[in-house]
Amino acid sequence: MPLSTPKATILLQAAIKYLEEELMPTLTGYHRFKTRVTANVLNTVRRELELRGAQASAERKRLGALLGHDGEVEELSRELAQKIRDGAVTLVDPKLRTHISQSLHDALAINNPKWFDR
Repeated sequence: MPLSTPKATILLQAAIKYLEEELMPTLTGYHRFKTRVTANVLNTVRRELELRGAQASAERKRLGALLGHDGEVEELSRELAQKIRDGAVTLVDPKLRTHISQSLHDALAINNPKWFDR
């Protein structure tokens, strides 16, 4: 991709800024609510673009360590779920608990980082 093309995250941030700072103050009721929802969706997409690559790489490493081999995140996650169902990996396994905790943290960082402030 040419370097002159703005990054998607910068374009999203500009759209969000317009919605939140210029459009929303002029709206009331239903349209203000829908604009807030739209800005929240765009913020979620922006955070996913910014964070998901590094998160997926770390998740892949954690899953590889748990299962003893490499693979794609989705395949490894399915395999881990099956091993949990079969009882081959127990829910009290410290490595599993660390993996689940980090995965939830990563999901919240994208979906609703305000939960970290509570």
